[in-house]
Amino acid sequence: MTGIGHNGGPGIPTSGWQRYAWRRARAELLPTLPIEIVRRRVRRARELGIDYKSYASIRAATGRDVIALLFSSNALKVGPKVVAIPETEATRLTALTRTTRLAATHLPLAPTRLLAANPGLLDRADTAPTLAQGWSETREVLHRMTGAEGLPSDAVVVVGETMLEQEWAIAGRMAGYLDAHRYFAST
Repeated sequence: MTGIGHNGGPGIPTSGWQRYAWRRARAELLPTLPIEIVRRRVRRARELGIDYKSYASIRAATGRDVIALLFSSNALKVGPKVVAIPETEATRLTALTRTTRLAATHLPLAPTRLLAANPGLLDRADTAPTLAQGWSETREVLHRMTGAEGLPSDAVVVVGETMLEQEWAIAGRMAGYLDAHRYFAST
């Protein structure tokens, strides 16, 4: 018996020759990238400081290259008392090439104070969305951040530490989310 949405065709085989044939046919449908393109994407992932597997999955999901990283103040380990970005994080920010470096600062840290204390490390900083804002307000705040730089939101990856920051990627329709510990720990 079939339910709503069933096309009436046979089910997917679970064992034997049919399963092998099904998997092989599916694999042949998936595109195989030329080695030059793979090498270029590996280099680009390195430029962004992202492991290739994460970079490739972001590219596959969005269909475009990552052109900016949005760091939360938590990810940068800064706050109202400690405004200077620690050496490990600063070194990673300096190493980024062909990438816009954005920061979203949690209150009470002012974006201008973060930029003044860390000249040349960030291209732009704005106040982060708050817990009191809903999804549409959060989206508007994030789009103002990316739009001010002329960036499409689905080409920006959020690097953060908390669940709230992870939700920014969803609410803002961003390219993806990377955990700050993993991002700054990888080489």
